[in-house]
Amino acid sequence: MQFGKVADPAQIDFTLPKDAPETASVLKAHQDEAPFEVYVGCAKWNKTDLKGFYPKGTKDELTYYATQFNSIELNATFYGMPDWKQVETWKDKTPEGFKFFPKLTNTISHFKRLIDVKEPVEQFCNAIAAFDDRLGMAFLQLHDNFKPKDFDRLKKVLEEFPQGIPLGVEVRNEEWFTNKEVSKAYGDLLEKLGMANIIVDTAGRRDMLHMRLTSPVAFVRYVGANHPTDVDRLDDWMVRIKKWRKEGLQKLYFFVHQNIELESPLLATHFIEQVNKAFKLSLKIPAKQAAQKSMFD
Repeated sequence: MQFGKVADPAQIDFTLPKDAPETASVLKAHQDEAPFEVYVGCAKWNKTDLKGFYPKGTKDELTYYATQFNSIELNATFYGMPDWKQVETWKDKTPEGFKFFPKLTNTISHFKRLIDVKEPVEQFCNAIAAFDDRLGMAFLQLHDNFKPKDFDRLKKVLEEFPQGIPLGVEVRNEEWFTNKEVSKAYGDLLEKLGMANIIVDTAGRRDMLHMRLTSPVAFVRYVGANHPTDVDRLDDWMVRIKKWRKEGLQKLYFFVHQNIELESPLLATHFIEQVNKAFKLSLKIPAKQAAQKSMFD
């Protein structure tokens, strides 16, 4: 993942900002004794990107990946409209309890730019509905140059989005975060619709750490910089997530990327170990491949 990549990560202040004022009130409304649902995974299962993760002789990457993690951020659906047969094929390769988090196709978000997209949105949702109990949450990622001037266009799409499909939304243009009035209107809309406001932690775009939760779900896309600070950053996230859980967080969806994806499984493994320890969970610890060299070895 090249978005937000910088030449020298050591020059970046990776401190997590304070929560948006609305976050505590959103979480407080959901304080109860419900079990904490946590899904942690990578963005890809491609053997080329995750070199060293798969044992020699692995015949099907997704089948093996799903024995190591409980979820995947499914970017394949961004590059081409899925059909229900393909979705069922993916689903059938995974065990009970595994979740897919498919990204809406770029035809909707980037090429048509949310104009006249009712039909492709319904086509996409009908296809991913075939995931059945393997569907975690779909997410809409908008182009970097999609600005708040088109807020009404986004509002219409979100209000018409099929209610049976959980949705998270990621806006990227700086104006969504620097304009306080726009940021509040956008956050309030997601809160009203019960949709997740996706948080992106990447070196070159610290403004996307808005820390504004709009539902009792934290959907975090974490981008490591292939730098020793990656581990410390994950530990800082654990501190914040423990705080949110005390305040009422019900679900955590946390996906680990890197500029060079080689070590993503190891970073995710470290995070899973910390999650299990902090919340007394028993998420599977992925096997570490001896052939893979990293800062963890």
